Amino acid sequence: MTDQGDIQTNTYLTFYLDQELYGLNIQNVQEVLEYTPITKVPRTAHFMLGVINVRGHALPVVDLRRKFGLPEAETNVDTSIVITEVDIDGEITTIGAFVDGVEEVLEIPPEQIEDPPKLGSQIASRFIRGIGKLEERFVILLDIQQVFSMQELTQIESNRGEPVQPEAETSS
Repeated sequence: MTDQGDIQTNTYLTFYLDQELYGLNIQNVQEVLEYTPITKVPRTAHFMLGVINVRGHALPVVDLRRKFGLPEAETNVDTSIVITEVDIDGEITTIGAFVDGVEEVLEIPPEQIEDPPKLGSQIASRFIRGIGKLEERFVILLDIQQVFSMQELTQIESNRGEPVQPEAETSS
């Protein structure tokens, strides 16, 4: 059984990636946005889609499919951006998580949450806080702090607000 002492709420926003149901602790979720065009930023990590404008601020958006090594999918009417908050050295940073679609907000009692599996998961077990058991389905509960390494978060944070330099052209 997962140590529930550090989990202050058992309420999760659930969403889909590659037909699997995932959950984020609602305390880390600011809001859910419909798909909006994303401005690409050159020379960023492969999972970094770019930035979007949220109330006048550039917000980095990460594709969780790419981050987890899942196959890419077409954007559709269900595609959403979950606005999350993560802690970088004691400072809260806001990041958008690009997902296939948002399902619902669920309460999952601690006794229905198991430790992450050691084998058989498509994503690294360090990203998983636990597995929630709901009647006939499972919810993979993500640990948003582990989904991004400190180095990745620092890179994302340091790229915010800086002017984008054009890439050098190569001659053939």
